Amino acid sequence: MSLIVDGTQTKKTEGNPQVTQAAASLGSQALAERPRAMVSGLKIKESAVKTENNRSLPVVPPGEDSERAARSRERAQTFIMPAVALFFLCLFWEIYSRREGVVLPGPLKTVRESWNFIAHPFFDHGANDKGLGWQLLSSLQRVALGYSLAAVVGVLFGILIGKSALAFKAFDPIFQVLRTIPPLAWLPISLATFNQANPSAIFVIFITAVWPILINTSVGVMRIPAEYENVAKVYKLQGRRYFFKVLLPSAAPYIFTGLRISIGMAWLAIVAAEMLTGGVGIGFFIWDSWNSSRMSDIILSVVYVGLVGLILDRLVAKLSSWFGTRLD
Repeated sequence: MSLIVDGTQTKKTEGNPQVTQAAASLGSQALAERPRAMVSGLKIKESAVKTENNRSLPVVPPGEDSERAARSRERAQTFIMPAVALFFLCLFWEIYSRREGVVLPGPLKTVRESWNFIAHPFFDHGANDKGLGWQLLSSLQRVALGYSLAAVVGVLFGILIGKSALAFKAFDPIFQVLRTIPPLAWLPISLATFNQANPSAIFVIFITAVWPILINTSVGVMRIPAEYENVAKVYKLQGRRYFFKVLLPSAAPYIFTGLRISIGMAWLAIVAAEMLTGGVGIGFFIWDSWNSSRMSDIILSVVYVGLVGLILDRLVAKLSSWFGTRLD
């Protein structure tokens, strides 16, 4: 009789106990060395789970932490450094204002004397007694009208001059002369033309803001790449399709550069124009405060004018980035 254990045929003799014992030991050894399917399967599953978990974890590059720290430091410096510079500026200003014979009030005295305008910017006690909030809103309305007219006229004439060599030769010398005239020089002409202060101030804003928009737009149109023009001719892009597909995307950086320059010039012009036209407005408020010897109110108004100008500049920059054009 033979016994097959793990593929090996072993003869078994019933009458010989030594042979029987050897066969039993060989069988137990073969069973011990046989691979255990369940245990090895569990090990395979565990290793697969570990592999999946390792794959799910994001691999962070070695230099990413240092880059994040550098960006955080840069953001902190963006706010901290101007604050430190402003602190030392105010400190120097306060020390200078305490000198004998100096009429200029320091920052502490300015805040104390103008606290009513700071705490209540929208009070209204009559036609000539309004808070700084109403003064600024009145000036912003004039700037919005004059600047909007300048944007429309500047872009349209800029496209005309940029696309037509004949129009460029005809109008460019005239525009170069007119753009060098100071804004306040137009005020007597506008007063004689409109006979009213409010339209005259709007005209001064318009004539001041239109030139950067017009010139930058014409330059942007003239610098449209020749490849774009050839593609437009091949696909027969004309009229509205040519304007939105070729002309506007190519000239947009120049147009928004002109718009950004013009908004600052328009804000400068309205303050100067309102000093002479009178009425409600931040320019007239500054001039009236000077006539009344309220230096603290003048300083506060100048600070507000600067902050509003910064906000207007950032709004135009955001508008340009919304159109896909980065100016910074």
